[in-house]
Amino acid sequence: MVNVERTFTVGRPVDVVVEYLKDFANAEQWDPGTVTCVRTDSGPVAVGSTWHNVSEFKGKETELDYRLERLEPNRLTFVGENKTATSTDDLTLTPAAGGTEVTYHAHIVFHGLAKVADPFLKSEFEMLGDAVVLSMTEAIEGLPAAPDPV
Repeated sequence: MVNVERTFTVGRPVDVVVEYLKDFANAEQWDPGTVTCVRTDSGPVAVGSTWHNVSEFKGKETELDYRLERLEPNRLTFVGENKTATSTDDLTLTPAAGGTEVTYHAHIVFHGLAKVADPFLKSEFEMLGDAVVLSMTEAIEGLPAAPDPV
């Protein structure tokens, strides 16, 4: 199993950040490993919503089917699965001066023979975690701020 956690601050309020991140299709913009991420159901995004994600890692494409497991005002959890791994992206969002503190926790559990590679992948996932901080910050900072109340 691999665990990667990063905490950083973005200059947008929590509600704007949640609204953006709850649609996992936006991972195409904030996750440097994501090639495509397409919603596979319809209607408003809610617990149980699903996406098909194609990611590239170490030159190889991997497909996972994700579902939104938790949708709270300050927390989002997505779980992606395929035959070789279960990947959980857990995001905790806390109001901070000038914006939102984001704690991003990726937890990957390998299945079957893939478990053998587990110790060798930790450093690669740590580098990916650093890249997520940069790309997620850039994507969120590019969002319009919430309109001022009238």
